[in-house]
Amino acid sequence: MSIQSTIEAAASTLPPSLARIALVVRENPSLVIENTINELAEECQTSVASVVRFCRAIGFSGYAPLRMALAAELGKEAAQFSARGAYGSEISDGDTLREAVSKVASLELLAIEETVAQLDFEVLEAAVDAIDRAERILLYGLGASRFVAEDLTHKLLRVGRNAHMPADPHEAVAVSVLPTAPTVAIGFSHSGSTLETVRFLATARASGAATIAVTSAKDSPLARAAEHPLFTEVRESTFRAGAMVSRIAQLTLVDCLFLGVAKRRYAETVDALQRTGQATRALRG
Repeated sequence: MSIQSTIEAAASTLPPSLARIALVVRENPSLVIENTINELAEECQTSVASVVRFCRAIGFSGYAPLRMALAAELGKEAAQFSARGAYGSEISDGDTLREAVSKVASLELLAIEETVAQLDFEVLEAAVDAIDRAERILLYGLGASRFVAEDLTHKLLRVGRNAHMPADPHEAVAVSVLPTAPTVAIGFSHSGSTLETVRFLATARASGAATIAVTSAKDSPLARAAEHPLFTEVRESTFRAGAMVSRIAQLTLVDCLFLGVAKRRYAETVDALQRTGQATRALRG
C-alpha cells in the first residue's frame, strides 16, 4: 500500500491533531520532503511530538524514514505519469482542462493498480463463496457508493442471482433483520463510517447473514462489522464531493467479486448473459 493511500485511509480515524497533519500532507506530500520536522509542525500548526505520533500512526518509526520513503514514492510516480502531460494529486485553479483530466486519470489508474496489488485473495475467495452459496443477496450504500451497489446488483441480476438493493435506510435494516434464506449482505462506504450502511451490515450479521464490506478504511466500523472486508486503495482529488477516484476503486472490487461468482458457474453465467442480452436487444433501438 502506498504511503499516500495509507494517509488517505487513516485520516478519518486519526485524532484531530494528527488528522490535521494528514490533511496537509495529503494535499501536498512534497512538504515532507522539502521541510524539516520543525518546519512541518509549524506548517500544520502543531507540535513536533504530534508529527512523530503521526509518523508512527501510519507505520513509520519517525520522520526521517517517512521522508525517505515518500521521496522514493513520489519520484517513482512522477516518472510513471509525467509522460501523460501532467502529474500531481491536486487539481489547481491554474490547470488547463487537459492537465486536470490527466491528473484525475493518473489517480484513477493508481487506484486500480494499488487496489488490485493489495487485494487479499483469501478474503476475496471467502466473499465469493458467501455470494455463491447465498439464496438472497442484499446490497446497500449511500451517495456515490449507492451507484456502485447498483452496479453489482445489476450484474448479479443479469446472471439469475436473487439480488436486492433496499431503497432507503429503514428498508435496509428491515430486510437485513429477517434472513429468511441463506443471505449475504454487502455494504459499500468509502469512509467505512456511514452510519446507515454500518447499521445495515451489523444488523445483517447479528441476524445470521454472511457479511462483506467494500471500504478504504481498515480500522472502521464497517470493516469491523464485516466477516469479509475488502479494501480499496484511494487518493481522492481536490473535488472530493464527486467521489471520483474512490468510485473507480470500488467498481474494481465489484468486478473482482462478479468475476469470481461468474467463474463458479461458468456455463450458466454465459448462458444467462446471452439470453438476457438477446431479450433486451430489441429495446436498444
